[in-house]
Amino acid sequence: MAQRINYMQQSPVLFKHMMALSNAEQEGSIEEAILDLVHIRASQLNGCGFCLDMHIKQAKINGERELRLYHLPIWRESELYSPRERAALEWTEILTRLPEHGVPDVVYHRVREQLSEQELSDLTFSVMTINAWNRLNIAFRTAPGSADAAFGLAKAELR
Repeated sequence: MAQRINYMQQSPVLFKHMMALSNAEQEGSIEEAILDLVHIRASQLNGCGFCLDMHIKQAKINGERELRLYHLPIWRESELYSPRERAALEWTEILTRLPEHGVPDVVYHRVREQLSEQELSDLTFSVMTINAWNRLNIAFRTAPGSADAAFGLAKAELR
């Protein structure tokens, strides 16, 4: 594959703001464990190898159980996720693959049963952010694992 541009070097101001948005997620109302699942699931749906690799490693470092990572594509059938996690995953999927006519009321109400207004808003920003990162890294074919040193991901001990 031909080398593509480095978006971080070409758009440093925009990259800095994307990083600030990503870092702000940690100050939001959604716990880190759910953010890890959201980042992984959106990256799976979008086919972003770089983000999938990164967020699986981060989840492992943050203490996520491997079986839950393996079950993420089948979260609806798995008994390993709480109702709150299921709501976050459902919201992630519906926003990542927006239906032609938007988010159905039934999905919105089901998710709202588990998340406060602020949590739903914060989660929506998180889903938007990971989808933006996915699109950047897919467009420019960022190699999975290429930022492990920069983000301290080697300690996940996944090769």
